[in-house]
Amino acid sequence: MVQQYQSPVRVYKHPFPLVMMAYERRFPTCSQIPVLVGCEIVSDEECKNGTFRITERRCKLNVDAPYILKKIIGVDYVYFIQRNILDRRNSVLEIEAYNESFSSRVTVIEKCRYFVHPQNPEWTCFEQTASLDIRNFFGFENSMEKLAMKQYAQNIAKGKEIIEYFINKLKEEGIVYVSPWKDPNETSFTKDTGNADEESQENLSLKEPYTYSDLQNKEMQLSSDYIERYLGKLNMIQESKLIQLRQSMKELRGSSVPSDATLLRFLRATEFSVDKAKEMLTQALHWRKKHQIDRLLEEYQVPQVVKDYFPGGWHHFDKDGRPLYILKMGQMDVKGLLKSIGEDDLLMLALHICEEGLLLMEEATTVSGHPVSQWTLLIDLEGLNMRHLWRPGIKALLRIIEIVEINYPETMGRVLVTRAPRCFPILWTLISTFINENTRKKFMFYCGTSYQEQGAGGIDEYIDPEFIPDFLGGSSEDSMCEIYGMVPRRFYIFDATTNNTCTADGGIVPKQLYNLDLEITSTEEGHSLYHTITLSRGQIHRVIIHSNDPGAVLTWDFDVIRHNITFTVLYQASPDNKPSSSDKEPEVTETEEIKGPFVKVEPTITCHDGESIQGSHIMQQAGTYVLQWHNQDDQVEFLPSISSHKAQLMYFYETLPSIHYRGSMMSLQSGISTKSEATSSFLSR
Repeated sequence: MVQQYQSPVRVYKHPFPLVMMAYERRFPTCSQIPVLVGCEIVSDEECKNGTFRITERRCKLNVDAPYILKKIIGVDYVYFIQRNILDRRNSVLEIEAYNESFSSRVTVIEKCRYFVHPQNPEWTCFEQTASLDIRNFFGFENSMEKLAMKQYAQNIAKGKEIIEYFINKLKEEGIVYVSPWKDPNETSFTKDTGNADEESQENLSLKEPYTYSDLQNKEMQLSSDYIERYLGKLNMIQESKLIQLRQSMKELRGSSVPSDATLLRFLRATEFSVDKAKEMLTQALHWRKKHQIDRLLEEYQVPQVVKDYFPGGWHHFDKDGRPLYILKMGQMDVKGLLKSIGEDDLLMLALHICEEGLLLMEEATTVSGHPVSQWTLLIDLEGLNMRHLWRPGIKALLRIIEIVEINYPETMGRVLVTRAPRCFPILWTLISTFINENTRKKFMFYCGTSYQEQGAGGIDEYIDPEFIPDFLGGSSEDSMCEIYGMVPRRFYIFDATTNNTCTADGGIVPKQLYNLDLEITSTEEGHSLYHTITLSRGQIHRVIIHSNDPGAVLTWDFDVIRHNITFTVLYQASPDNKPSSSDKEPEVTETEEIKGPFVKVEPTITCHDGESIQGSHIMQQAGTYVLQWHNQDDQVEFLPSISSHKAQLMYFYETLPSIHYRGSMMSLQSGISTKSEATSSFLSR
């Protein structure tokens, strides 16, 4: 198995020439890297004008392994070849190292690069990648892999400190500046800019390499400083997995890569498995697109019954700076809410809360000065009784939990459950099995008045006393939870106008507010603009559009959820090129061959699992247009599951009248993008 590692970018706040001088001090030995016994220079060549210098070293490393393993493999030392290419003109040092010992059994390749910071020429960046492939090692493959990764992790952790150490040594010797290299064959001209240049350089040296908002669109790899500031401390493997997932999603979805905080949440949910996180995140993006979740914060209209009777809202933050949401579940009339607004609207309410939580976490990260990637939920169960065990209510709750767990993983940092009554264990038994194990570990229960205990054991261990809600004993003005229902944006905790949001008292929803026509069943598909289809091997799905409007624009947007499919746009002219008088519905699904001479008006493309496709075509003539998806999997295989050949996709199409585009047709020339630009606008925040 090949182990891959890719580092974030490290930033040294020192010029490139000074960093290079410090780098050379690492050889032939370095006390900070005790496994490096010594290095000998095999070759050292330089071009005539000094632009390039190529140095090759043979490095001797002490095997950091148990004594018995050293005896079995028969060596105390291993040798690596390191080849450096220094490009002085462009201020770049490329390093490649590979193992000489056991090269037929083990392949270790490391590539590193020092280069000038793209935003601040007074700083230097460093990045590295490595791969380890142990094919056959006397039966000790797993042991050697663990030893190698452990040793590599230790060396990487010391890497930045070593450069800083030698730069400080140079300063002690009075070397604080090294002149940039100049081509001796070129005549240089300098322009006296006076103090303005000095001031400009001073400003550059003070500038941060990245900010949270502008880094998302950078081509450069993530900065280690940025990761620590906005995402938290990660070990080398976790950093590498984050970068790998980021690159993989970028290749799949182009510029619509979710935010780094989102990527990290899905990695944590899958124990940092890049493949699992990618699959889970891709499915979540499909779900968001299908149900228009990106528009929820702007477009969701809170029903009046929710404003009046839903006992939940945001209330300050906990001691870790996490947004705090309070839900007085014991005062919530689940049956009344369901019969008034229905299960789907209750789900939309829960999703709206989750979307608010994501926004508040981002704001908290910016304001607090440290990463905030989760929020805290305080559930008060005072008043909980058997009416809360109503079966449709439990069913709705389980559905909400399932959807939130899949699409908002690792957003819940802590769940504080207070004043749990005797019937609560029954409710917990029903729902706990549907909650992810990692999330279950975050639940903390307080029975009776135990939440009032001071210090360890009470909720003041997690919430500042001044922010403990009044109904749980808080006495300050900031603890008052005046009940006015759902929280408008002006009451968000980090808004300047106020720091306080509260919950409604809840209570029984009057029966006159019940919607008698409402069924307590899910109509999830009714919320979607997208159609979901499944295609068996060789099956074709077509959307047939009869257009009587020359110049109209046909647009499409679809996501491939599973397997690969081909997509084609066809056209058939009306008889005598006259507008069609067909009374057929604008959408017809067929599996048999279409009749008559159809021609391709867009090239056939193959769309792969996970891709998001958008495109448009100007329907220059009246006639029949066909959007066609085809599962062309015709391989003859004997697989245990026939369903493995099935393709699945969700699509949306629309025809835009020509009247909107007359005079600007050239701007709407056909184009198919395999990278979604709008799938996850909220995730890129």
